[in-house]
Amino acid sequence: MAEGRIPAERRRRRPTRSGVLLSADLIVDCALRLVGQHGPDALSVRRLGAALGCDPSAVYRYFRNTDDLLLAVADRVIGESMAGFEPGDDWVAGLRDMGHRIHRGYSEHPRIAALAAYRVTRRIHEVHAVETGIGLLRRAGFDGATAVRYYAAFVDTALGHAALDAAHLALPPERRARDHGAWTDTYQSLPAETHPQIAAVRGHLPLMAESPFETALELLLSALEARAPR
Repeated sequence: MAEGRIPAERRRRRPTRSGVLLSADLIVDCALRLVGQHGPDALSVRRLGAALGCDPSAVYRYFRNTDDLLLAVADRVIGESMAGFEPGDDWVAGLRDMGHRIHRGYSEHPRIAALAAYRVTRRIHEVHAVETGIGLLRRAGFDGATAVRYYAAFVDTALGHAALDAAHLALPPERRARDHGAWTDTYQSLPAETHPQIAAVRGHLPLMAESPFETALELLLSALEARAPR
């Protein structure tokens, strides 16, 4: 059996004890909510069964295991991010919008980003995103191999920054505050005699506390535009 495929008889929708009709979408909804509220440990069939009001084993009618479910949750995030995306004639603007959508989607679900931003879901929404991204680069005139390599660099830039920003957001508030404060106290107080380069830009050091995603994306898009055959 192909990975990620569940026989039709195991996907039949069944009501939970509360009378709600159980489905793969309902389980993904619940998993997304539980992980967002309680973190990665919430992604267990026991927690899901309790939240859904069903026998935990019912989850296995729809997903092989919790990793299979995690990939479905990650694909849901991709689908929500890309919903309504219709790139126009400007391939650079299309990639820019796509990058923002991917980064924003995972930033809105930081705990899912920390778990799954580096995974390959092999599901419908990710497939559509790959098709769209490679299509935009081929529209720019890149050959097949180059379009694939550049798409990998593009999407990993968006996903990598999303995962970093999500990990930062997942820190306790006091730790985030200490990390931010380091750029306005520890680093700004370094003497010019020993750290002349840092001292020369000390007034700009608080910028280090901001996400560099926008800068990284624009640098990448500028490089792609400069190399584009068309």
